[in-house]
Amino acid sequence: MLVSLTLQNLALIEKKEISFDGRFNVITGETGAGKSLILDALSLCAGERADSGMVRHGCDEASVFGEFDITGNAQVAAWFREHDRELDEDTLLIRRKISAQGRSKSWINGVPASISELKSLGAILVNIHSQHAGLELLKPQFVIDWLDRIGGLSAEKQATKDAFTAYQTIKKQADDAKAQSAQRADRMALLSAKLADIEPLLAVNFAEAEAEYDELSNLENLMRVATEATVLLDNDDDTPSVASLLGRAMRICDNNASASKTFSECSQLLALAQEQINDAAAKLADYAEQQLPDEARLEELNNLLSLAHRLSSKYHTPIDELIGDAAAWQEELDMLGGLPDNDTMDAKVKDAYDAYLACADTLDQARMAITPDICERLEARLLPLALPNARCEFGFSDKPSDQYNQHGKYDIALLFSANVGMPLQPLHKVASGGELSRMALVMQVMASGDGSETGPTLVFDEVDVGISGGTAQVVGELLRTLGKHQQLLAITHQAQVAAAAHRHILVHKEHGEQTVSDMSIITDEAQIDELARMSGGVNITAATRAHAKSLLDDIRHTDELTANTSIDKLEKFTTDHADRADDAAPAKSKKPKADKE
Repeated sequence: MLVSLTLQNLALIEKKEISFDGRFNVITGETGAGKSLILDALSLCAGERADSGMVRHGCDEASVFGEFDITGNAQVAAWFREHDRELDEDTLLIRRKISAQGRSKSWINGVPASISELKSLGAILVNIHSQHAGLELLKPQFVIDWLDRIGGLSAEKQATKDAFTAYQTIKKQADDAKAQSAQRADRMALLSAKLADIEPLLAVNFAEAEAEYDELSNLENLMRVATEATVLLDNDDDTPSVASLLGRAMRICDNNASASKTFSECSQLLALAQEQINDAAAKLADYAEQQLPDEARLEELNNLLSLAHRLSSKYHTPIDELIGDAAAWQEELDMLGGLPDNDTMDAKVKDAYDAYLACADTLDQARMAITPDICERLEARLLPLALPNARCEFGFSDKPSDQYNQHGKYDIALLFSANVGMPLQPLHKVASGGELSRMALVMQVMASGDGSETGPTLVFDEVDVGISGGTAQVVGELLRTLGKHQQLLAITHQAQVAAAAHRHILVHKEHGEQTVSDMSIITDEAQIDELARMSGGVNITAATRAHAKSLLDDIRHTDELTANTSIDKLEKFTTDHADRADDAAPAKSKKPKADKE
């Protein structure tokens, strides 16, 4: 609920704070006084676009400060959780600054916020209906969305949307797979050929094979030097060897072990060395005495290495990297081979399409089932608004199958007739501007709910255009009753609507060195004067003031009669009093049932 707005240097406003009633607030004033500034300020708080033209002439910046009471508003609490923001109190503060260069900054509860954040939060707090709301009725999607909202079909609507999205996704995948099937086959053939090329390299440990080839190809020389090493370690002739010299050192240490601990320790170490030297000599002797290399094995290894170098040159890749690439090739080949074929994809597309059709059928059947009741409610609320013979019906027409979409299988149009004996036709063909305005108002009121849940502040910008007299008075009473359940703001030129408000805000200009707009809450005599001006023009007479006072008296009387009356119960009350509408037919006239057929 909007508690207050503070405007500073915004267009013709220097600085002004205005508070709002939690029920029905009305804004009036002469043409050009600046009534829309309140809506502009509220729109800025809701994240709408700002421009430098909003800054008061001669000022560097303009600012708007909005205070909202969010007690019990679960949607706002959820928004704060989703955006990782803390919400400690039941008061929400939104601040917006616009520079003379057109730059904008925003804060939510003192913390900087992006415009996208402000816009998503603003959609929860405020719902603005422009003076052109009647034109929305001419858009087919508006009618569909309104019908689903009134009928409580959000679950069916979402299921159909999800099913259609899933169908589109799998269909695109199938189309892409078909378009790429030839390329996929070529790629799989290439990968298979490359893997076949290097398969011999993958069957062995290439590093070990390369080392074995190097050894075998140089075996004769290695056997010769092994013999030389063996002679140096140990021999039977008089040539000094490591073994003989080590033996002499061991005897010296053994003979002196009792005299010194050092000799004893060295004796033990030399004994270990003797064992290792004997082992090494034995291994070298065996190596030196082995047979010459197996020529067949050497040829096998030579062929393997030649293949490796040839493949390295062919693929311009080092041998070790080439072998490493094989794992990636095999993985890609497995992935491509595991993709479903065209027949499988076609079957998946059909399953997804059938699932979409099932959801769309459920949604469309539910829509058809609820439309008679919704039309009755719509007609009942149009009756006291100088449309006693209004008839409404929703027309369903099959779309071509290639035009099915997330909204279902039918085009839906709101059909309307305002006169007895005239056929129902699409609203845009038969409704006048005034009838469109009244239809828009009723539909917006119906969409606002019954106040059982905390909803956004509803703002009506001259949606009562095209009506007057008793009809305007009924509109005012309707808005006043709605205000018992939900906060409303309305800009109006109709005295009958303004008289119905719980709070009347007057906007007027003051002409000094520089023109400024001011606004104030008016009551009592000031309110009577403003209502008289709205009713009778510039010259306020005793008669126009008396008429204005009678409007306020009528509202008080209506409040007494409709105390604790819900929106739905108001339909019967306004129907019984429909003769107050200046161009209405008798309220008790009945339209023949044939008109419904």
